[in-house]
Amino acid sequence: MSGREPLSVVVTTFNNADTLDACLRSVSWADEIVVLDSGSTDATVAIAAHYGACIHTQPFAGYSAQKQAAIDLASHRWVLLLDSDESLTADGSTLLQQALLAPVHAGYQLWRREWQFWRWQSMRSRLNHYVRLFDRRHARMSGHEVHESVQVDGSVGTLAVVIDHYGEPDIAGRASKANRYSSMQLADLGRRKVTWLRLRMVAYPTVAFLRYYLLRGHWRSGWAGFIAARIHAFYAFLKYAKLYELRRRKRTAASRETGIDP
Repeated sequence: MSGREPLSVVVTTFNNADTLDACLRSVSWADEIVVLDSGSTDATVAIAAHYGACIHTQPFAGYSAQKQAAIDLASHRWVLLLDSDESLTADGSTLLQQALLAPVHAGYQLWRREWQFWRWQSMRSRLNHYVRLFDRRHARMSGHEVHESVQVDGSVGTLAVVIDHYGEPDIAGRASKANRYSSMQLADLGRRKVTWLRLRMVAYPTVAFLRYYLLRGHWRSGWAGFIAARIHAFYAFLKYAKLYELRRRKRTAASRETGIDP
């Protein structure tokens, strides 16, 4: 689309051959594709090369830092940040290019539709939205260990652009991710003064389930939505249970030094 701002699409990868082709094919119209790989041993790099991507390699530095490093490699000021298991819909690509004809905000939120094990989430349920299109001169990654986000210094708009997110293809993968992410989030939780920890372990998983399943409308996705909500609640429990365990270990270690029971 002539007259629009040139766009760099930025993707970080590691052994993502199963999903990367769909991701890059959906943005093959972009002026530049930047792929920052962290040592893939499958066909990931070959797929990126097929789409003419500018391929760079560095060891994985954490989700936020790795994405920021990839953004810094972009040649153009306007960046579309995608995960390797995400792709733009055809309609979304058109709307995004139209927005780049005359951007009025420093960043734009896009909607994301989730693949839930064997089906897409219902479009009548609440879709998540994230800042993914932005002027990189006015934006940086948040620095969080998990659930990292783009922080924009300036106004943020919302586009009716949907990103399809394939995520984990099965229940085991989703449960494994909940376990892994809850461990990684300890660093972020440790920097906050989290109170009422035992009450959170007891009550918050139920709150998280009801909010995800009922308020966000995932009940519309049948059993897939119910299972996804249960795993979401399990994640909510795990992150506080692991923080409780960490604090107990610290108290035990302190008591051994002082001779006082924790």
